[in-house]
Amino acid sequence: MKKELGFFKVGNDYGFNQDRFSNIMMKMGGCAAVTACDSFIYFKKHKYLESLYPYDADIISKEDYIAFSNIIKPYLHPRISGIDSLEIYINGVNAYLSDMGEKRLALSGFSGNESTDSARNFIVSQINGGYPIPCLTLRHSNPALKDFVWHWYLITGYEITDKTTMVKLVSYGEYIMFDLNTLWNTGYSHRGGLIKFKID
Repeated sequence: MKKELGFFKVGNDYGFNQDRFSNIMMKMGGCAAVTACDSFIYFKKHKYLESLYPYDADIISKEDYIAFSNIIKPYLHPRISGIDSLEIYINGVNAYLSDMGEKRLALSGFSGNESTDSARNFIVSQINGGYPIPCLTLRHSNPALKDFVWHWYLITGYEITDKTTMVKLVSYGEYIMFDLNTLWNTGYSHRGGLIKFKID
């Protein structure tokens, strides 16, 4: 069983590459804002939530994206400790939705302390429903995930076989397929989690 969302490119990048920010704070700590920007563009393009992105969602330029990130930045601004909880992310996005008068999109959190099976079911349900999934990983014991430590990124697909569940991780304008069991079991008690989007 396999499903991937139809996503978008900014230039040659899959989504937006955080390294392309000129602002040093956004380059270092703008990962949460990038997942929100990417999600809002996706929702305008595929779910017709026009209010979420003020530019052309069919042709996404680097200049438009950066201008949009400056709109989102006050709601999910980089900070010393990072946006290190689902609650901070949800509160920031909800404030933006309120200011845009958008009442159809709702957010909730899915704790990183839930079981791997529960996470698999959540991811399958969200992707099947056509929703990208912002994901927060705090610490991780696996060196293969060093670029995903204390970092927000998106999950935009999955592939389930008899032996494993692979999920599509999107970050820095690229994606990789990675084993969910390894991703989810960080080796630490303090965990991040996933964001659930729902359109009423």
